Amino acid sequence: MRTGLRTLVVRARPGDGTKGLLQAGKLVFSCALGRGGISANKREGDGATPLAAMRILSGYFRNDQFAGARRTRLAMAPIGPDLGWCEVPDDRNYNRPVRIPYGASHERMKRDDRLYDACLVLDWNIAPRRRGRGSAIFFHLARPGFTPTQGCVAVTAQTMARLLPLLSDRTVVKVIR
Repeated sequence: MRTGLRTLVVRARPGDGTKGLLQAGKLVFSCALGRGGISANKREGDGATPLAAMRILSGYFRNDQFAGARRTRLAMAPIGPDLGWCEVPDDRNYNRPVRIPYGASHERMKRDDRLYDACLVLDWNIAPRRRGRGSAIFFHLARPGFTPTQGCVAVTAQTMARLLPLLSDRTVVKVIR
C-alpha cells in the first residue's frame, strides 16, 4: 500500500448494522457506523451513515493530540477552541465550519472525547447543500468498542495514522450494503 488509495470500501458487519468493515486495498479494518445503520435516504438527525460514494475533501486535527495528521497529502487544518460545524438545515452555514460561539446549533470540533483528533470531511451534502439531508458526515476516530456514531465512519487512531499517508482529495469512501 505504498501508493495512494483511490477507494476505501465500507460495509456493515454481518449481524450488526452499527459496526462495519473498512477495506483499504488488501487490508480490512474494523470501523463504527451510524446508530441508524446504513441508509439510502439520509436525513438530518437519523443517525444513519449514507449509502454513497463520498470523496475526502480535507481534514482537521488536534495538534496537541494527533501528530500523525501531518503525514498526508490532504489539506489538514488544526482544530482550535473556536471551530464548530453548523447542523441547522435552515441556517446559511448549514453543513459548514463556523466560528464558535455561533447562534445556531453546531458541533464543537475540539471534543473532550477526542473523536475528532483526526477528522476528515467527506463531500456528503456539501455542494449542493440540501436542507435536512444530513450534515457533518466525517471519517474520524472511533470510541472504544466501536460504539455507533451519529452517521459518520470511525476507525481507531492506529488505523487512521496508518491510512492518512495513503489518502488524498481523490480518495473516495464508498459505503455499500
